[in-house]
Amino acid sequence: MHKKAGILLLLLVVFSCSKKKKNLTTEIDATWHFKSVKDTSWLSAYVPGTVHTDLLKNKKIEDPFLGVNEEKLQWITSEDWEYKTILKLGEEQLQRKHHQLSFEGIDTYAEIFLNDSLLLKTNNAFRTWKVDVSGKLQSENRLRVLFKNPTAIEEEKKAKLSYNLPAGNRIFSRKAQFHYGWDWGPKFITAGIWKPIILKSWDDIQLQDVYIKQQSLDDKLAKLQADILLNSTEDMDEEVVVHILINKEISETKKITLEKGSQTYSVNFQIENPKRWWIHTLGEPFLYDIQIQVLYGDEVVASENIKKGLRTIELITDKDVNGESFYFKLNGQSIFMKGANYIPQNIFQPEVTNQAYVALFDDVIDANMNMLRVWGGGIYENNVFYDLADEKGVLLWQDFMFACAMYPGDVDFLENVKQEAIDNVTRLRDHASIALWCGNNENNEAWHNWGWQANRSEEEKAEIWGNYQKLFNDILPNTVADLTNTSYWESSPKYGRGNPKFQTEGNAHDWGVWHDGYPFERFEDKVPRFMSEFGFQSFPSYQAIQYFTQQDSIDIDHSSFATHQKHNRGFALIKEYMERDFPVPDTDEDYVYVSQLLQAYGMAKGIEAHRRAKPYNMGSLYWQLNDCWPVVSWSGIDGLGNKKALHYKAKRSFENILISPKIENDTLNIYVVNDELQQQTGNLELTIQDFNGKVIWKHNEQISVKANASQVVFKKSMKTLDILKEEVMLISRFNQSSTNFYFVKPKNLQLPAQEIIKKVIKVEHGYEVKISSTQLQKDVFLYTNSKGSFSDNFFDLLPNEEKVVLFKTTTDSEVDILIKTLNMLVD
Repeated sequence: MHKKAGILLLLLVVFSCSKKKKNLTTEIDATWHFKSVKDTSWLSAYVPGTVHTDLLKNKKIEDPFLGVNEEKLQWITSEDWEYKTILKLGEEQLQRKHHQLSFEGIDTYAEIFLNDSLLLKTNNAFRTWKVDVSGKLQSENRLRVLFKNPTAIEEEKKAKLSYNLPAGNRIFSRKAQFHYGWDWGPKFITAGIWKPIILKSWDDIQLQDVYIKQQSLDDKLAKLQADILLNSTEDMDEEVVVHILINKEISETKKITLEKGSQTYSVNFQIENPKRWWIHTLGEPFLYDIQIQVLYGDEVVASENIKKGLRTIELITDKDVNGESFYFKLNGQSIFMKGANYIPQNIFQPEVTNQAYVALFDDVIDANMNMLRVWGGGIYENNVFYDLADEKGVLLWQDFMFACAMYPGDVDFLENVKQEAIDNVTRLRDHASIALWCGNNENNEAWHNWGWQANRSEEEKAEIWGNYQKLFNDILPNTVADLTNTSYWESSPKYGRGNPKFQTEGNAHDWGVWHDGYPFERFEDKVPRFMSEFGFQSFPSYQAIQYFTQQDSIDIDHSSFATHQKHNRGFALIKEYMERDFPVPDTDEDYVYVSQLLQAYGMAKGIEAHRRAKPYNMGSLYWQLNDCWPVVSWSGIDGLGNKKALHYKAKRSFENILISPKIENDTLNIYVVNDELQQQTGNLELTIQDFNGKVIWKHNEQISVKANASQVVFKKSMKTLDILKEEVMLISRFNQSSTNFYFVKPKNLQLPAQEIIKKVIKVEHGYEVKISSTQLQKDVFLYTNSKGSFSDNFFDLLPNEEKVVLFKTTTDSEVDILIKTLNMLVD
């Protein structure tokens, strides 16, 4: 070899060896197979996924959502299952000094083997399990996951207790509690690799976590601190450089001398004239693009990007003359929370696509909601859910995953839960959307009001309640306080509806309507400080019913309702309430339609009562936003993603400017609720007319409505109005807002029978539907068998006015749009 060539080669080798290599992160998306441990044949598997969905995709079972298949598929839980794959690695990754496998979600009891050696045992679907596999990897690696039957393990844990805890064996397993069945969901106790498996490889430095801590915020300056968790394999002689970039420009640089092991290093930085993050109903949910770069030897070896919203959020629970407040202040402003309770979108969570999350948040935004409550019987949601909440400007009430139960208090259980809390609070703490961490759903109320203390010794009750205190008043609040500055609330609700204080202190779940059978007017009579649950059932869409019955016609007596109506009094209660307030149809198709009108009618009473009571009441979150499968339930969006009447009505009742008439003490009071942070001034126009459009009474006046307030802007004694209540309506308009008010229940309205003129025009992205009538058409329902969504529905069509609705669809085939109205059901 030529001498100069040899020197050049040596220089190249030295240079390449000195160049620092960037950390590698790889999702293991190799080909997977699975089988029952009793079988010999392997089937194709999908990861992330579940045993149930893998069996379905291999055509080994029928669709779990159809008919009564739920009952036929319970055998799946009683077996052990195993998954396997071959993990192939290239030289670049193998050459890294250190490797870690991160199992983001294993449901639930599993033994994990790498190259036939036991790597890990798991017992919590909500935890991230990280294992050092340095020195254990080859170019081809056998990865096998053995899932144990959860029922047998739960029975073993139950046997160790000297007493029974309420709510069954689900309390022993840290997995989604709704998998065990709920009064709106099926019982499918799943197993599987339900979140990705990640391989992380690095040489000397690993970036483990970044938390952007907001130290102070005002209009001139935001003071921030980046807490950066770095892992070094040894004490470093050479300094590491950390860059903080804001919107791609370097804002701060700091040199750090790394010590061996995992250490948190803090870097302070500032943003001048910061833009605040707001909920979408009041402003822009502005997010800063913050990047953390770690440089070693002039090379970026690790980096992390964070979308950060700057805001202040606090829960205010102060004693006052009425009891104790419960409201949120965002950026110093008291905010009325409008929204719903969210449950997982599919009982088989890996089936939920990113597109489904986007569609759901689009529906939330369109319905003028500013808060969702992530219910404690489901899951800590996927990252995309929280990213969208940040991006779209929706606040989140985040429950820890405990619901309607008392839980064990042994050392192993509590330590497992503590790590679960640490994992999830750490994962989610940079999200501007998270307004509150709440310990559980209804556990406190259940212990005190559901008879769970009966026939127990004082010693036993003390132990159970003591374990509750350890978990919900020690471990969880301390974890939240240690890791973030978000507020914590022990249990939702603070008091059950059997305690008079439920109206005057804290938040409430009021199930006097529905469970106790009280009329909808209870919502107006029993207004709490913050309503975080109230609801009423209805049937799902025609498409959902046709799907699970596998029939073209609507038959509400079909055998499949044995599994698709989970409440034992559900049908009886729907009928009882319908007879009170609505005409009861003769056909099943019309009955389904009216059930949705009934639900929307009752829930709107509640929402508007809460909003009129502002600031005494500062929140209205109904049960529930969505479903996890097609079913008769309390949802406003059914299990196929179709919006029911409730969702459309909630959109109107949640508008920032709401006109809400109410007859009180024989006086017609016109409330205007203003959620804007500025005073609203304009013309109030009130018109009473009959259903043919003939004006009977009219009033106009200039009014002003205070900022962020509910205000009675007009009063009139009913005795001064000469009207036939069954034949007239009140139309109220203020600036861009309007509402229709009726003086009697829907069943008593003397609605005219008159045809609707309909014109359907093909336009870009769907069809434009133009409808009109010479007379009032009440609760117009547009529907079709084609897949798509209507921009508006279940609305009142005023006489001699044209309404234009867009049906958005991607179908190329001809669309047949049909119409129902309440008028058509009146004799």
